Amino acid sequence: MEITFLGTGVAIPQKGRVQSGVLVGLEEKPLLLDCGSGVLNRVFEAGVRHTDIDTVLLSHLHLDHVADLLCLLKANWLMDKTDMRIYGPEGTEEWFSKLLGLYEYMLEKVEVEVIELSPGEEFTPEGFDCEVSCAASVHSVPTLAYRLMSGEGEIVYSGDTEPCRDVLDLAVEADLLIHECSFPTGTEVTNHTTPSTLSDLLEEYRDEIGSICLTHFYPEMQGHEKETIYRLKRYFEGEIILAEDLMKLEL
Repeated sequence: MEITFLGTGVAIPQKGRVQSGVLVGLEEKPLLLDCGSGVLNRVFEAGVRHTDIDTVLLSHLHLDHVADLLCLLKANWLMDKTDMRIYGPEGTEEWFSKLLGLYEYMLEKVEVEVIELSPGEEFTPEGFDCEVSCAASVHSVPTLAYRLMSGEGEIVYSGDTEPCRDVLDLAVEADLLIHECSFPTGTEVTNHTTPSTLSDLLEEYRDEIGSICLTHFYPEMQGHEKETIYRLKRYFEGEIILAEDLMKLEL
């Protein structure tokens, strides 16, 4: 299993980071987790053919996680790839129908299946030899964390969230937890994570998760990298990684 971090940033532009997107290669077939602005270009820069992507798991519908989804669909259509499956939380079908409806010339040219999920559901994405389960994250809109399980390894992607037991329970015995860490320690914030709020809960799971890779960094996180790793290492046995755009991890 190869994990490529396409976008590790947020809605505010910053050098070297585009918006959220993670590509998971399963037996050389890519599955995309979120598709924020800039992700489509990152797919190209990662050496992946965008027409190979026909399955997307959306954590939630905020723009910095979905802005390039229609761009991906159009790019595929222009290259004669017209089918796509989109999984997401409650509201995904209505949102996508309204979005696509703004572009009448595309309505009859693409075949998109939208599957809405509820926390606790398990499924096998069509065309993949893996199992996916999901749990509720704690954010300002319905948001899902996903666990991908295959013979190559198991990973969990938190989406945007405050640290919460549902997500960490989902990650127990996973090889890798990809968890957002939007702001540095000392920032008072809801719906997002800081190293201090994550460490408060993480100690209970210190030897139950393989490694943690942090992502979804606001500009305020710049300069706090060593501090973040040092704080979390006091509460967690495994490796702590800070994601960068186009960084690859192998399981």
